[in-house]
Amino acid sequence: MMNVQKITFFPTVCLILMLAQYVEAQQRRPANPPEPQKPVAQAAAPAPPPVPEKLPVVTSHEIRIGDKVIKYNVSTGMMPIRNAQTGEIEARIFYMAYTAQNLGDPKKRPLMFSFNGGPGSSSVWLHLGALGPKRVRMQDDGMMPAAPYELVVNEQTWLDKTDLVFIDPVGTGYSRAAKPELASKFLSLNGDLASVGEFIRMYLTLDSRWSSPLYLVGESYGTTRASGLSGYLIEQGIAFNGILLISTVMNFQTIRFAPGNDLPLLLILPSYTATAWYHKKLPPDLQRQPLRKVLDEAEKWAMNEYAAALNRGDRMTAAERQKAVEQMSRFTGLSKTFIDQCDLRVDLSRFNKELLRDQRRTTGRLDSRFTGIDASAAGDRPDFDPSMTAIRPPYTSAFNQYVRSELRYETDLNYFILGGGFTSPWNWNSDNGYANTSVALKSAFSKNPFMKLFVAYGYYDMATPYFAAEYSIDHMNLDPTFKANIKTSYYEAGHMMYIDVKSLARLKQDVSAFIDDSQAQKKQ
Repeated sequence: MMNVQKITFFPTVCLILMLAQYVEAQQRRPANPPEPQKPVAQAAAPAPPPVPEKLPVVTSHEIRIGDKVIKYNVSTGMMPIRNAQTGEIEARIFYMAYTAQNLGDPKKRPLMFSFNGGPGSSSVWLHLGALGPKRVRMQDDGMMPAAPYELVVNEQTWLDKTDLVFIDPVGTGYSRAAKPELASKFLSLNGDLASVGEFIRMYLTLDSRWSSPLYLVGESYGTTRASGLSGYLIEQGIAFNGILLISTVMNFQTIRFAPGNDLPLLLILPSYTATAWYHKKLPPDLQRQPLRKVLDEAEKWAMNEYAAALNRGDRMTAAERQKAVEQMSRFTGLSKTFIDQCDLRVDLSRFNKELLRDQRRTTGRLDSRFTGIDASAAGDRPDFDPSMTAIRPPYTSAFNQYVRSELRYETDLNYFILGGGFTSPWNWNSDNGYANTSVALKSAFSKNPFMKLFVAYGYYDMATPYFAAEYSIDHMNLDPTFKANIKTSYYEAGHMMYIDVKSLARLKQDVSAFIDDSQAQKKQ
């Protein structure tokens, strides 16, 4: 009886529970169920977190200069440049920072930011040519050595006077825009100033160097950048103790050959004279005089009789024209026939091709002491610049070896040493085509009366002629009280005067004196 009751009870309880669950489910169901919907696409997976920025690689070194040993660290890395509104990283700027460890408090030592020109050049030339503790071995006069190329101890390094930060602006070296479409933001005069200025602000902040005496040094277009930054950054609260300009161009009207712009013709003529003197193409009475004396005569003629002749144009009489042709031939070493055929207007390419045409040689643009051999002696311009081809392979090879082996920075990116890194044309941000940052430099002087300026000129520099740079400085309309703040030095070498070992030593002496002088007023 008991067994029968158990069997009968169990199924009944289960059935009751199942019915109760069914009724409850029906009660929860809507009276009018919605139409079946199409499947909804799943939301995209959340973006992965941003990859952390790599920390700079830090290596330790030492250099012996005479009886002094300098211990120093090198930080090699990328500085992210962010959008001021969104915080988005828009570019990364490659840099190499040298900090002495046994020459006083690193937070108060002088700090110098260095860059080269182009626009489109990396910082390698000043870095491994003059300022850094290592330099590329060239022949003593700066001519190209035989491969393999090597670095040697630079006994003329500036590291004993100041810590050094070498900056590769966006589009040079390893520096890149974060996205291709952002590149044009940086490839302009104003964009370049803003990004390099932001790099400097970031470096001062991250390395706690706001209390250091500050300097800028630039070469070629780097002088355009340095003079522009002097005015730009003082508005951001950053004032410099000193600005150093090596092979200077601030006003591009002084060097751009163009119809209707005769100014570059006047300002480059003394450089033609220096080149002809070096290659022994001047008349005997000029050839036997010291270079500086000959240049004084050439400058005087260029700014007086030559300027008057060009200004008269077609109003010149035959006698006036003949006299101008004869004098120009005297100061340039070019034939009177050639000058007459050029209507007294000989641009740089024509001069470099013509001066040594009888020897089937051309002269250099960066350094007119150098000579090249073209495929043909005919034509009106050289096939290449022999002064550039002499330095590019040694510096390219030496840098690529150095950055990987000694600085231990690893990347497979192409290091754009000079050109190749721009994805859009450079924007000069100028209505008339002639950028001019001497206005910014003048503004910096007015707002920072303690700032000092050092200008280094190469007599054989045809890319940024010394007389053109003098003209720009003389036409800044500076208050007379600031003129004592300007120091100048001249070298019998070219655009990169430091590749000549004698000029390298003189440059170091001149810069050391300038740095000391720029800080002396603080000690008084």
